Amino acid sequence: MIGFTRYASLEGRTVIVTGGGSGIGEAFTRAFAANGARLAFLDIDVAASEALTEAIAREHGARPLFLRCDLTDIAALREAFAELHGRLGPAAVLVNNAANDQRQRFEEITPEELDWTMAVNFRHVFFAAQAVVPQMRERGGGSIINMSSCAWLNGVAELPAYTAAKAAIVGFTNSLARQVGPDRIRVNAIAPAMVITERQRRLWYQDEGRIAAGRARQCLPDAIEPADIARMGLFLAADDSALITKQCLIVSAGSR
Repeated sequence: MIGFTRYASLEGRTVIVTGGGSGIGEAFTRAFAANGARLAFLDIDVAASEALTEAIAREHGARPLFLRCDLTDIAALREAFAELHGRLGPAAVLVNNAANDQRQRFEEITPEELDWTMAVNFRHVFFAAQAVVPQMRERGGGSIINMSSCAWLNGVAELPAYTAAKAAIVGFTNSLARQVGPDRIRVNAIAPAMVITERQRRLWYQDEGRIAAGRARQCLPDAIEPADIARMGLFLAADDSALITKQCLIVSAGSR
């Protein structure tokens, strides 16, 4: 069995993951729990999130703190971050993971749909960072990890609004890293390529041929798993990456 690095610097540190109840977010939640973090996650899916907290409690003996939060509601987001600060202390790590890659036809997108897409994929990233930066200043530093996507680099035709949001995340990452660097707060982004989660398979990848075609564009033949993305997040959160900031790290198996 392959063993992966355990990051001692994450043990006991307060980590917040948005959209941490399923998919790639669940992989982040599980990975930080396995590294002994004081863990909290926000999600809108109560059933999946409560099941995850129970599973982690059984596996690791410590129960992560789950708060239900609609991240498109910025007032609720701010209240959640204030509550987490009160219960767990200042955050050392924020993983801005929550997103929704709903397929859309460019010609049919309405202003309301565009606003919703930006709200669910970008706006909460901005305001979650705004809420957590004072906490990180309080503790003398931290790491913010924003989830981008290779979709905007490759130009996925079915995702015109989503790719705009994911490109915006990289620009925001670069500017925020410059702003908060003097406070020893690092800001980086991760851009995954094709990761087939349960939701992806159910909605858009029922055809195994489509998955095979995506993997054929990779240099490495293996499927990219949610855990592969989470391991990059662990590295960026830990002290091992103490001088890495203002970067967008691509996890794509060399996809083109």
